[in-house]
Amino acid sequence: MPKLMRRALALVAAAAIAAQFAPTAAHAAAYQVLVFSKTAGFRHDSIPAGVQAIRDLGVTGDFGVTATEDATAFTAANLAQYKAVIFLSTTGDVLNDSQQSAFQSYVDGGGGYVGVHAAADTEYGWPYYGGLAGAWFDSHPAIQQATVKNEDRAHPATAHLAATWTRTDEWYNYRTNPRATVHVLQSLDETSYGGGTMGDHPITWCHPQASGRAFYTGLGHTTESYADPNFRSLLLGGIRYAAGAVQADCSPPSGGGPTTVEGEAYTSSAGVQIASHGMASGGRTLGYIDNGDWAGYASVSTQGATGFSARVSSGGAGGTIQVRSGSATGTLLGSVSVPNTGSWDTFTTVSTTLTGSASGPVFLTFTGSGGGGLFDVDTFTLTRSPAAAPTEGEAYTSSAGVQPADHAGASGGRTLGYIDNGDWAGYASVSTQGATGFSARVSSGGAGGTIQVRSGSASGTLLGSVSVPNTGSWDTFTTVSTTLTGSASGPVFLAFTGGSGSLFDIDTFTLTR
Repeated sequence: MPKLMRRALALVAAAAIAAQFAPTAAHAAAYQVLVFSKTAGFRHDSIPAGVQAIRDLGVTGDFGVTATEDATAFTAANLAQYKAVIFLSTTGDVLNDSQQSAFQSYVDGGGGYVGVHAAADTEYGWPYYGGLAGAWFDSHPAIQQATVKNEDRAHPATAHLAATWTRTDEWYNYRTNPRATVHVLQSLDETSYGGGTMGDHPITWCHPQASGRAFYTGLGHTTESYADPNFRSLLLGGIRYAAGAVQADCSPPSGGGPTTVEGEAYTSSAGVQIASHGMASGGRTLGYIDNGDWAGYASVSTQGATGFSARVSSGGAGGTIQVRSGSATGTLLGSVSVPNTGSWDTFTTVSTTLTGSASGPVFLTFTGSGGGGLFDVDTFTLTRSPAAAPTEGEAYTSSAGVQPADHAGASGGRTLGYIDNGDWAGYASVSTQGATGFSARVSSGGAGGTIQVRSGSASGTLLGSVSVPNTGSWDTFTTVSTTLTGSASGPVFLAFTGGSGSLFDIDTFTLTR
């Protein structure tokens, strides 16, 4: 077939796809979203109610809605029409390689992802998706009432809720705890229901994804959920954040806490298999490990990891676990020997410190000289440097020009406010010694400006500076950050520069070391 004819046919096909998925809104909506609900596994009865609820939210929220279960919608040209794509209780392998590539480019290039409930039960073989969703589904108990703890009540998805929320749903357990890599909005109180297996149990979260945004909630199994005004407001806030219609602080914690992972929750591997053991966590282990095998965990970052421990068993030769970053041959952070424990059902814990700096996903590679199975891995834990405690902006000990300002969405309900060009604030009890990074939670309905981080005085050693944008209002917060350079040990001073009038407010700031 001549090249020109093939090109013409390709253009016709592309035009047909664009026409098929063209948004059909009754009014000129501010933006468009795509609802995708294809299932290749379990199908939720609540999907039609979910689609209709999102259409209703589009009317009140001023966005148009296109709903489809046709994966051919995932092309670069078609996705470009939408500010966000909502995976509504999708299950299984729903996108082919080219569709995955188009969607990844869309999100990383500035698009939004919203995952609802079984979106976490989707695309287990695609590591990028695991990181985008935040965690993959592991199990769930029966539908029952539970208490939801609203950890962040400033985000547009949760600002309407009280500190706790009692509701009935199907409560997912996840293969990994995403807290170290996402911004948790809601978690479950596992003492309020039966069948929770995570201890610390995030259930709704958000995070930046390259130039795009991601929001996920495990709520939404039941049809009744989509008639619940509180859940609908949660969903609306998540959609608006993912679409970029509102700004919100979704920064993951700096440093993070310990991350405990089920060994069998790998997302890529060579040689290993899942083994059943009654004494193991969840009744299963990462097993059948031979020399040269490996397992990767796409949603578990090595960033900030300083220690590694694993619960292991061995009725074989034992061997060594190597902890690597990025790939099975990536940066070696540390290794630990695994002994013969006496049987495959006798567990012990081995541990080691990790060195070096890396931020890719964790990979475990296995070595040993014996024939046959070397050992099993039940769970492993990455420990991290403790996250630095934030300082309240209004807790200054000396200042010029600034005053505390009341804001319901701020930590403690107040900010460092009324900031004009040339103002400053000092914090006598916060040392700059060893500081390598600075971040601040800020808002601005004014001109924005610059925060200078200085040591010793308002005109002391300049360690770094960061720009603060107009965030849309004084009650819309975002996080800005910068690295700090130089050596100083005096108390921290923040000096402010910008145009005329009030520039911005500072809710909290954090020095990392």
